[in-house]
Amino acid sequence: MNPTTELVVADTNRWLENIVIGLNLCPFAKAIYVKNQIRLSVSSAKDTNALIRDFQSELNLLMDADPEQIESTLLIHPDVLNEFLEFNLFLEVCDHTILQMELDGKVQVASFHPHYQFAGTRPNDVTNYTNRSPYPMLHLLREESVTRAVESFPDVEGIYTKNMQTLTEIGTERMVAMLKGSLCTEDLL
Repeated sequence: MNPTTELVVADTNRWLENIVIGLNLCPFAKAIYVKNQIRLSVSSAKDTNALIRDFQSELNLLMDADPEQIESTLLIHPDVLNEFLEFNLFLEVCDHTILQMELDGKVQVASFHPHYQFAGTRPNDVTNYTNRSPYPMLHLLREESVTRAVESFPDVEGIYTKNMQTLTEIGTERMVAMLKGSLCTEDLL
């Protein structure tokens, strides 16, 4: 059964609020989230060709939009690239598309997936949860915004270490429950 667009958006918002922002995995996310500057776009793509078209459309929309209205976009695609290896390989297509559209240096893509796995980790390693999400999604970020955020943050290098420590303290079992939506940040206190 395919989830409805409304369910996908609700799950994604819960993930953003409870995990990304709630655990402060991305210290830059809260400011644009509370100002409603993150566009959530749910793709109905059933194959990679359709997803590429949606990706191109979202890139154009992001570049044409006022950053005060849309700072970044989450392109959520619940019906395609559900296998992590295929998803990971698709990131090369995204990079190529950005080059083709002459957006290199203007946009970058961060990737999130329900089965995200960093190289050299085991599938259930808790550190993978920094990039695990309820659905496969591509986060389109304006490079100038990333640069501005990094320059204003005192310890960018420490984010990774802090995230690993936070997730290790929480543990895999609780992170699984949080990702499924059965726990929120308040339940960890």
